[in-house]
Amino acid sequence: MSRATEQRALDRRLETELEQFRRDGVYKRLNHLDGPQGPVARMEGRGDVIILSSNNYLGLANQPEVVAAGKAALDRFGAGTASVRFICGTFTVHRALEAACARLVGTEASLSFVSCWNANEAVPGTLLGEDDVVLSDQLNHASIIDGLRLAKAITRCQTGVYRHADLSDLDEKLRGSRDRRVRMVVTDGVFSMEGAIAPLPGLVELCRKHDAVLVVDDSHATGVLGAAGRGTAEHFGMLGEIDIITSTLGKALGGAAGGFVAGSAAVCDYLTQRARPQLFSNALPPTVAASALASVEYLEAHPERVTTLRESARWFRDQLQGIGYNPLPGETPIVPVIVGETAFAIRLSDELLEEGVFVTGFGFPVVPQGQARVRCQLSSAHTRDHLDTALRAFRKVGERLGLLK
Repeated sequence: MSRATEQRALDRRLETELEQFRRDGVYKRLNHLDGPQGPVARMEGRGDVIILSSNNYLGLANQPEVVAAGKAALDRFGAGTASVRFICGTFTVHRALEAACARLVGTEASLSFVSCWNANEAVPGTLLGEDDVVLSDQLNHASIIDGLRLAKAITRCQTGVYRHADLSDLDEKLRGSRDRRVRMVVTDGVFSMEGAIAPLPGLVELCRKHDAVLVVDDSHATGVLGAAGRGTAEHFGMLGEIDIITSTLGKALGGAAGGFVAGSAAVCDYLTQRARPQLFSNALPPTVAASALASVEYLEAHPERVTTLRESARWFRDQLQGIGYNPLPGETPIVPVIVGETAFAIRLSDELLEEGVFVTGFGFPVVPQGQARVRCQLSSAHTRDHLDTALRAFRKVGERLGLLK
């Protein structure tokens, strides 16, 4: 079979599956924005729409100070790094950003990556070996799951899963792994599809009891939880008590890109020496590093953004309940509304967009079968007028689809 024939065979198979996605009502259509991310954004073909589907929790993606920092870095450092850090040099802005990230989340050091996905690949795959075990919460993010699969393949470490937020199950699995050299526990700080917060005090207690290393992916908590937005640890009054934190620079912290690992100086230095996602990938573009640094500094100077976010999320969740929806309870700006099947979630999302509200429907395999949802995400930049307009759309569409009680 010729190469061209093989390619045509692949294309035919993929086109058949894509057509089935369309028939099943689960095909994802991309919506193109023609302006900056914000509480309201200009969408191609639709004009201005209210954004309820963004991780721009603090409204910093278009904050003038953040944008200006990126522009200034473009002039000072150029467009890119041109190679990996240990080959061609590390820009000073990366060092400043890493110091700021460590300061923010309460650790000794941090190391930046081109994404938090890369950071979650780097930690287990670099720090563990065949004599070690890593245990993961059942509902952890896909990047953690893939990071553990990669670590198991590369290092031959043992992997396991404990039931979601079930401390008894984790305790049993840790007791059953006493023969392992290193025991690592990995959890999301905030679970992105539920908006639930990890039971951090119990996790810390268990890890101390079993001499295990606790890793928390705080991507949806950095800039969100705690009085000053310092994450899950601050939320529980436990700053400085988490062994390793991974997080993103692409959500609350400016919404650009990148991620980081924060922990001890030894952990970050070892990752610098051995982490393949660090050794074989170009560093963050200086423009992105500078805008992320400006976002951290802005957050430190304006903790009231976190208070506004928390109050808006609480109010919006209450209002959704008041008009007849049943969002999952929680304390975060992630407000999921469960509707059942994937096709119905996508239909609800489509009809809300027709009313000028952009909120994304999620279904299997992102969430379990039968638990499809639209996931509302609040920003401190949303005004009450924005949210009132969105609620009117939810009421109108909910009544039309027979969703309201």
